[in-house]
Amino acid sequence: MPPPSRPTSEPPTPPTAPAAPPPTPPHASEATRLLCAGAYLDASYRDRVIEELHLNEQRIVAPSLGLDAARVLAHALRARRLELAWAGAIVGLWVVGLLVTDMLLAGYLLPGLLLAMATAVHGDADRPPPARRLAAFVMRWLGRTVFAVFLVATVAIAFTGSDNDSSADSYDPAYGAYGSSGGESPGLWTFLKGLLPALSQMAGGDGTVQPLQAWLALVLFVAVALCTGAQRSQFVRALGGELAQDRFADAASDPAESADGGRFQRMKDRIRLEQHKPLIMYHEAHPFCGAGAAYDTWVLAVELRPDEAGKTRPLSNRTVLDTIRPLLEALRLPAEYAGTTVRDRLRWLEIDECVFLPAEGLARREDAPYDRTAFEAHRARAVEEGAEKRRHFLRVRVGGWEEELVVTVFIRVHTQGRMLMLEIAPHVLQPIRSDFKDSDRTAHRFRNNSPFGKATWAVAQVPRSAFRSVVTLFQDAAYGWQLLTAGYANALPDGPALSVRELGAAPAGSLFQQMDVDRYLKSVQDRIAHGVRAALSAHGYQTGEFVQKVVNISNGGVHIDSVADSTFAVGTKARATSTTQKGSDGDDQRG
Repeated sequence: MPPPSRPTSEPPTPPTAPAAPPPTPPHASEATRLLCAGAYLDASYRDRVIEELHLNEQRIVAPSLGLDAARVLAHALRARRLELAWAGAIVGLWVVGLLVTDMLLAGYLLPGLLLAMATAVHGDADRPPPARRLAAFVMRWLGRTVFAVFLVATVAIAFTGSDNDSSADSYDPAYGAYGSSGGESPGLWTFLKGLLPALSQMAGGDGTVQPLQAWLALVLFVAVALCTGAQRSQFVRALGGELAQDRFADAASDPAESADGGRFQRMKDRIRLEQHKPLIMYHEAHPFCGAGAAYDTWVLAVELRPDEAGKTRPLSNRTVLDTIRPLLEALRLPAEYAGTTVRDRLRWLEIDECVFLPAEGLARREDAPYDRTAFEAHRARAVEEGAEKRRHFLRVRVGGWEEELVVTVFIRVHTQGRMLMLEIAPHVLQPIRSDFKDSDRTAHRFRNNSPFGKATWAVAQVPRSAFRSVVTLFQDAAYGWQLLTAGYANALPDGPALSVRELGAAPAGSLFQQMDVDRYLKSVQDRIAHGVRAALSAHGYQTGEFVQKVVNISNGGVHIDSVADSTFAVGTKARATSTTQKGSDGDDQRG
């Protein structure tokens, strides 16, 4: 009787994929553009980008999947320079205003303080706890109300005269405010006229306010409103200029790229050298920094048992990976009836090999072995070793939704002690934050708003402008002090602490995007399982156990090797007991 036929020794070679349009380069991707716009919209995000990529010079940049972190840093620094210039102008206006109005404007610092406290209490979270939301709401509206009252008082003094005119009212201690000289009860108008002079006296003024001072205060408010409006207009012009969709690809004409400063130019060149290399220098606490959140990780081990033929051949890690790779490459092929113009993102599927090395132990950041010869040496040694710190992965990446949704699957195979271990570590970068995605809408709405609407928006920024500008100046002073004294330039190299792409990611994507994530991952995982099974079969090993475990893991189940002498139950409310009767041949199992 002839021996049973064995599967073919090699998997079928997939047909060649038709030429696909070249993918968008990282520096021109939509994800990069939106993150650059976000640097102008969110000061907290901008400051963390600068801290990670500019201040901490010793930190190696995280892998930048689908974007150019150096360009994001360029716009973050430019946004900070613009904000500092306007903050200095606004603080200067407030200081001059306090002096020329004899401290009349000191009262306006109270509503500004309340509004600043409301922002701090609310925090950066989209949905803070109810108590914080309520406290922020109360502070915000209290600050607005106080500012409105003070503004009405200033208008009252400007149009009706000062509090110490001959026909004006005088301060009456019985009422605790400015009362009528004729002994009548003070009215609201009289109270408002006396309110700001009293606050001015408390702040160090002489307690008298002339109409000229009130007019100067109103002129100051107009000047501050013009500054905030001009600052917003600069952002709008940037969105319509260098950050516009049709111009963003031209990085050479981007003014943020050509900014002076030796430190920035040095960091920009260093980031672009590191961010897309297949050699990844990582921090031990978060080795996959930059790839997003882990998603349905697999760790599977099967014993290498000879099949019925009993003739096996040595199976190396490289052999398994080389069997998997062409099957993954075949995912780029469109369906025969779809033609070559299909736009499925799997056509741009990227496959490469990467090696993870710990950053600890380097004397200088420049000593990282990024040259091709050093990488090839690390890859040749790492692919066949179990290792702990140095690890080799086959990396599969799909950049969907204009590089806003990035799915990366890291694949590692290791054979040891007649066991095959398969590690599949999918990671997902969620889409860009919604406020960053709406930057074009925000700019378009402001650009096309009516003059009255623009003026209303600018006036609403006046109350908090003083505190916000002072905080900005103090933060920049603290940053400069850190640059001078912290010694980051000569610190030992370290792995990345955070990724600017992960900082700008939304908590979750839409239903369509989630469906795409599942589709990409299922397609890749199925091809990986097929490749491992083909490699096992071609080298004379059984595949049944591997297939069963893959099915169980794919369905979220647990593989059970044997149920002998075991008790088990199935179902959410099932119960299982086991009793042993004397003289019985087995256990009584109930489920």
